[in-house]
Amino acid sequence: MPVVNNSYLTPVSFILNGIPGLENMHMWISFPFCFMYMVAMVGNCGLLYLICCEDSLHRSMYYFLAMLSLTDLVMCTTTIPKALCIFWFHLKEISFNECLVLMFFIYTSTRMESGVLMLMALDHCVAICYPLCYFTILTNSVIAKVGFATFLTVVLLVIPLTCIIKRLPYCRGNILYHTYCDHMSVAKLSCGNIKVNVIYDVMVALLVGGFDILCITISYTMILRAVVSLSSADARQKAFSTCTAHICAIVFSYSPAFFCFFSYHFGGHKIPPSCHIIVANIYLLLPPTMNPIVYGVKTKRI
Repeated sequence: MPVVNNSYLTPVSFILNGIPGLENMHMWISFPFCFMYMVAMVGNCGLLYLICCEDSLHRSMYYFLAMLSLTDLVMCTTTIPKALCIFWFHLKEISFNECLVLMFFIYTSTRMESGVLMLMALDHCVAICYPLCYFTILTNSVIAKVGFATFLTVVLLVIPLTCIIKRLPYCRGNILYHTYCDHMSVAKLSCGNIKVNVIYDVMVALLVGGFDILCITISYTMILRAVVSLSSADARQKAFSTCTAHICAIVFSYSPAFFCFFSYHFGGHKIPPSCHIIVANIYLLLPPTMNPIVYGVKTKRI
């Protein structure tokens, strides 16, 4: 490993070893990964095409859905092709700088996914609680501003994550037992103090995820109160049905995310590394695969 600035050791590249303990199963594991990735690509590209070309879909709900689809495409494309290269062709090497770039896109897209789900919850809240003001509140200008503000916030939080991982000295080899460059997996190869990395990783997860979950909870509390106050059973059913797809998207996104976060930081020694890595990949692959299917089935216009 070359010495950088006479004090830091930076590896030229890392070796991504895939799923430890399941090396003989890599080929079989690759088939569901590949199938889900193809479904995600076709489904999300199809949604983006429909929303772009169909005039009846040019409204806030579908603009937020387009943001979600674009985020999903980035999220799965930054990880699954590399995983398939590991499984099929044993192309395990990745340069240090490429690793940092992919790490940036992975963390930006996952945090952005949470942010867009929060914006979609607010959209449903306005549509159900303030239907007469819906089009005056959620104008195209407002949608563009809140979307850009969410993206900018995420980027400003993720950039320091890649900076603090780059400053570390690495002297514990360059083999990563993972299919992609996970922040804490890379940090554990360092012989330096990674306390800052751990604290910042947890802080960003709690700030972004906690704020988004709080906004989603408040939105659905207001929606529930508004729906319960409706006198017609048909109106209540119609109001609830508009939220079904979004609730499914929240479940697909947050369930594996919670498992990864809590098991990694609070119960990692009890769970096999192979289970960690499989769920980490599902976390990045399940939402992009299922979101276009759910929205395609539940949304009549689509």
